[in-house]
Amino acid sequence: MKIPSLLAQYLYSNHRLDLAGIGSFAVDISSLQSLQNSKLRSVVLEGVSFENNVSIKESPDLISFIAEKTGKMKALAAADLDSHLQLAQQFLNIGKPFSFEGIGILSRVKPGELEFTPISVSTEKIKGFNTNVAITAHSKEESTSQYESFLTVPKTKLEWKKPVIGLMLLCGVGLTIWGGYIISQKNKSRVVKTAVEKIVPEPIVLDSIPKADSMAVVQTTMPVENNYKYVLEIAKSKRAFKRYNQLKTIQWKIEMETKDSIQYKLYMLLPSMADTTRTLDSLTAMTGRKVYIEYQN
Repeated sequence: MKIPSLLAQYLYSNHRLDLAGIGSFAVDISSLQSLQNSKLRSVVLEGVSFENNVSIKESPDLISFIAEKTGKMKALAAADLDSHLQLAQQFLNIGKPFSFEGIGILSRVKPGELEFTPISVSTEKIKGFNTNVAITAHSKEESTSQYESFLTVPKTKLEWKKPVIGLMLLCGVGLTIWGGYIISQKNKSRVVKTAVEKIVPEPIVLDSIPKADSMAVVQTTMPVENNYKYVLEIAKSKRAFKRYNQLKTIQWKIEMETKDSIQYKLYMLLPSMADTTRTLDSLTAMTGRKVYIEYQN
């Protein structure tokens, strides 16, 4: 299973989901209990709430849960989760809403403040999780596969009454609109990726990509005179190597250097002919950190 589906499953199974650098989702147990009497296949679960808290730390239980479900080592599970959260923060930093599948949408209303909007989810999917809620006999008969999509439109039973059919039609229209929104967001993410690729210079060949536990200085080619040195971040070794590997994974032409093996500088060499103001704004928006030019002597 993918990270977005696992986050929703963890929330409804444990009733709380802590995401490092973002905040916490919580679900009211009483709202889950009300699902056993629901005849609708898709509803807006009003019991889900969100608390913005950028200082919250990484959850070991969540990482163990992802590792167990995916069959990966905890280190790889943690890296997958961190990449997903980095993507969410990048969207929020540039003013775009980010959808957490099966939970809701986060959007930035102003600096330091996020707004949560719940979405319609499949009640059958939630009942399939270990939510510690008793399921009645009639709800078991209506259950579909545990891996059915949150956005699957259910088949209408002929014996349902007209009011129920009308509600299902409304839910179907809502799901169709939501599906179009998700597709548009994916298209926008491709546009953002293309914009980054346009400002990246030709590849610089490295002997090897450093590992997270390596303390060796990354050897790079010396900048030529017609390039500007855009400094993305200065960090200690653990953070620097982790961020370096993340940016390399998404094809950024990132460089790293150090003078004392304590502070590491992450930077990119871009042509001086480019619009430096626009390039600085684009890099700042994508990394979520203030980027500056370090002019060579």
